[in-house]
Amino acid sequence: MKNSAKKSSSVKKVLKKIKPYSLYLILALVSAIISVSLTLYIPVLTGNAIDNIIDKGNVDFASVIQILVYIGVGIGGVALFQWIMTYFTNIVSYRTVRDLRREVFEKFNTVPLSYIDTTPHGDLISRVINDVDAVGDGLTQMFLQLFSGIVTIVGTLVFMLTINWKIALVVVVLTPLSLFVAAFIGKMTHNRFTRQQALNGDISSYVEEHIGNQRIVKAFSYEDRAFEEFEKYNDELLEVGFKAQFAGALANPSTRFVNALVYAAVGIMGALFAVAGTLSVGQLSCFLTYANQYTKPFNEVTGVLTQLQTGIAAAGRVFEVLEADNEIPDNSTKELGHCKGNVKIENVNFSYTKEKPLITNFSLNVKSGSHIAIVGPTGCGKTTFINLLMRFYDTDSGKISIDGVDIMDITRDNLRKCYGMVLQDSWLFNGTIMENLRYGNENATEEEVIAAAKAAYAHSFIRRMSDGYNTVISEDGGNLSQGQKQLLCIARAMLTNPSILILDEATSSIDTLTEIRVQKAFAKMMKGKTSFVVAHRLSTIKESDVILVMKDGNIIEQGTHEELLAKGGFYNKLYNSQFAKQ
Repeated sequence: MKNSAKKSSSVKKVLKKIKPYSLYLILALVSAIISVSLTLYIPVLTGNAIDNIIDKGNVDFASVIQILVYIGVGIGGVALFQWIMTYFTNIVSYRTVRDLRREVFEKFNTVPLSYIDTTPHGDLISRVINDVDAVGDGLTQMFLQLFSGIVTIVGTLVFMLTINWKIALVVVVLTPLSLFVAAFIGKMTHNRFTRQQALNGDISSYVEEHIGNQRIVKAFSYEDRAFEEFEKYNDELLEVGFKAQFAGALANPSTRFVNALVYAAVGIMGALFAVAGTLSVGQLSCFLTYANQYTKPFNEVTGVLTQLQTGIAAAGRVFEVLEADNEIPDNSTKELGHCKGNVKIENVNFSYTKEKPLITNFSLNVKSGSHIAIVGPTGCGKTTFINLLMRFYDTDSGKISIDGVDIMDITRDNLRKCYGMVLQDSWLFNGTIMENLRYGNENATEEEVIAAAKAAYAHSFIRRMSDGYNTVISEDGGNLSQGQKQLLCIARAMLTNPSILILDEATSSIDTLTEIRVQKAFAKMMKGKTSFVVAHRLSTIKESDVILVMKDGNIIEQGTHEELLAKGGFYNKLYNSQFAKQ
């Protein structure tokens, strides 16, 4: 019952998305009416031609030739209006697909970061590509069969009733049996098609993850085990897909069997009426054609039932994304005129799951221009602290203020313009180096871009590349070393000239000499500005104004490098463990 309601809901939602293109649907329907009407009139002409062949050697050739001309024109008209109907239905289908894909992509920008973090990325990709395509294919088939089918059923019924209502009654009574067969099979297979689409998402996610981490797979000789895991997904998809497709395919031969019985019944009854003299041979020929035409839409619907079921299941997955909760909207439209970089954190509590508190009663007061280093063991809350500053996640309780203004009262867009961020995992997109560097400042001049690259010590290797700043970077910067990618990310952050700089292991993939140079560049750039540096390499933070030592979501120590060493506490142990051999 629940699945049936979900199925019905998905269909209604898709139809709602189609509404803006109602005019095209009307034009497609008009074309279908004309096309089917001409198709149905051709048997009448054929019957007349047969009746004009009166006897052996007694043929009204003038009438027959005239009728043949009409038949030729009719066939041409059928082809033309069939093409027009297909053209308009394709417009509706593909524009709806375009709109759905656009909405899903836009949705990714409005959902909380937690949704993206907790959903396999391959599955999300599958929904925006494969599932939306499946919806489009289902729509195309539905419209083509729906319009021509409805008009054909109504038209043939009218013509059959005018010829012989008794035989028409037999056709009308028996033919719907095929619909009951199709409905039964459709209900039986819906869950299988839903599971099939879910497995398509799972396997896409696994493949995306595997390809993106191929170096790790090879480094740990995980190829065989990875293949075994892939085979589990693949075999399950084979089993579920086979059962779904096979069960769906049963609909067509089942309905054809019913329709064959109908055709046989019409033939026998028509022959009896013809012998009795109440039906001409031409009328019998015409009636058999109409009986076949009447049953044809039922066959066609069941023939594309598999595609329709797949489309409905895919639509359900697409709307799951579209109906996900959006990020909590901004409380106000307040914006900071000029961010000075004063940061105050008061009694902040946060957890990703309620059962496992991460940050508890966290307080910190950072004056503008301070250089704050954050250290601690993995999982202590360092990166989470950054996520809260940027409002990637919102606090459970407590308050974070920038220049005395609660960040919950500032628009996210305005807040994030205060920050420049360089993460451990560098991200670059497919485009030129110049385009990548301008990502956070589209209006930057070429001179400004080059100056930022020089400050980040990236200019020298950029200049050596084939096209310099116009060199096209492959997907995720695949033609650059990890260190080079990080230097570009640092230059990109410098170009934004932020009031607050956040560095999350920003120099982890850079050689020691370059790291020293970059640190000097940072020091110059951030003079008089606030910076937060998350670091494992403690040698890089000796000059920080304050070092925060975090453990289990709390600050357990804070002070300068010398002060913390003198205390002989947790920081002292961390530092000495790194430099014990020096």
